[in-house]
Amino acid sequence: MANVCPYGYFTHAVVRGVPETFGKPAADGRENGEASVDLAKAQRQFGCLTGALRQKVGLQLIEIPPDPELPESWRIEDVAVIQGDMALITRPFKQQRRSEVEAVRRVMSELNLTVVEMGGEEGDSGGATLEGSDVLFTGREFFVGISSHTNRRGAEVLADTFRDFAVSTVPVCGGARLKNICSMGGPDTIIISNSDGAKKTLRMMEQLTDHHYEVLSVPEESAANCIYIKGPSKRDFLLHRPAEECPDSASAHREAGKTLDMLLLFHS
Repeated sequence: MANVCPYGYFTHAVVRGVPETFGKPAADGRENGEASVDLAKAQRQFGCLTGALRQKVGLQLIEIPPDPELPESWRIEDVAVIQGDMALITRPFKQQRRSEVEAVRRVMSELNLTVVEMGGEEGDSGGATLEGSDVLFTGREFFVGISSHTNRRGAEVLADTFRDFAVSTVPVCGGARLKNICSMGGPDTIIISNSDGAKKTLRMMEQLTDHHYEVLSVPEESAANCIYIKGPSKRDFLLHRPAEECPDSASAHREAGKTLDMLLLFHS
């Protein structure tokens, strides 16, 4: 699902199915970012996610068909950052992932969003890499994680695109992507892993912002990856991993849910 302002009400979600090639060796001979993949489970989880978004949250779903030539294209959040009526089409780090943007670009245009292209090797954004899973929008400002997937030039392009908001860069410590260690858990609430690396990233975020955020720490890193949604019915939802996957973090999720109308279990 593409990144959208948590303070604006969601109306649509753009998703892309899990291809049969997910988990098979990519062109460079390495696995697609996964140590072990249960394809059938991943596809079942995708079905649960889309069902929850459509039936429980009430969003209009736009489903892009899976592409066997693009094994990681289900990570659709990586290729577009959306705020308001503007969509920044990003430039993933891996060369073989850059074709993923084409289908997403078409959808953004069909939704009548203003589409900004990050661009290629040449030009003003030459050398920039940016993936949406390294972007945290709080409703007030952006934090961009500098990681193996996203560089400072990519963060500069994002800042130039969304000029109405402050953009700060922070190192991703203890996780592959920023979303692996923190996410929004509600208005002005950040859910973050209590690992040493995540705490280091959080301290830098606190030094760089003028805003106050409530912080909920979770002992399991995977529990920090949530999606906060303001639905079209003006009800709030939090998608997170179920208690059986993250039993030590269930109480933190419940605490976040005290201000929400509903909690949804999110298998990722």
